[in-house]
Amino acid sequence: MAVEPQSPEHQPLVIRQLGRRDYTVVWHAMQNYTDNRDSQSADEIWLVEHEPVFTQGQAGKEEHLLFPGDIPVVKVDRGGQVTYHGPGQLVAYFLIDIKRLKIGVRNLVTHIEQSLVQLLAKHDITAYPKPDAPGVYVDEKKIASLGLRIRKGCSFHGLALNVDMDLSPFQRINPCGYAGLEMVQMSQFGGPFNHQTVEQELMLIIAKLLGFSALESHTGFNNEQN
Repeated sequence: MAVEPQSPEHQPLVIRQLGRRDYTVVWHAMQNYTDNRDSQSADEIWLVEHEPVFTQGQAGKEEHLLFPGDIPVVKVDRGGQVTYHGPGQLVAYFLIDIKRLKIGVRNLVTHIEQSLVQLLAKHDITAYPKPDAPGVYVDEKKIASLGLRIRKGCSFHGLALNVDMDLSPFQRINPCGYAGLEMVQMSQFGGPFNHQTVEQELMLIIAKLLGFSALESHTGFNNEQN
């Protein structure tokens, strides 16, 4: 996949399609990549589906875990409160050197939110961000969550877009710390059910917004790829 040239000096943006993975494995891999990257390391976005898991951000409060039951809870180093990941949800992790791109974390959050708004608009879903509650919403219901961590001028963690999934586990928590917040998904609004279509469209949009001239696709982690 390629996009119109925006900033020729940038390396290609590496897209890793990881398939379905355990959350903790991917989280530790993100930490490792961030801790060991240098000024020449590629910026990457990792696309993944997770096995069912609740993740609780650094500021997470136990009161927002209502009855997790048999779904594990993992306390993580991103911002935000508690959310749910599971099959049918597209998760994209942004391993971006924002210092090298000369953007701030607020700019990165805005680009991610706008990429989701643009993607959903392509499928006639009117969505919008909220200044006081990161993520993307449709009619005051949340369709995508967002949480980042910045270390050494580089980001990790990212977004979770509900595509076509079982939303019932969200009822076991106060999503993102908001009691009664209703979660929705693309399939409810006639959006594509196919993950590959959503991934491709989203990556083309975010690459343009971040100023990358090309995408380079890989399957699996660096030590797994062909």
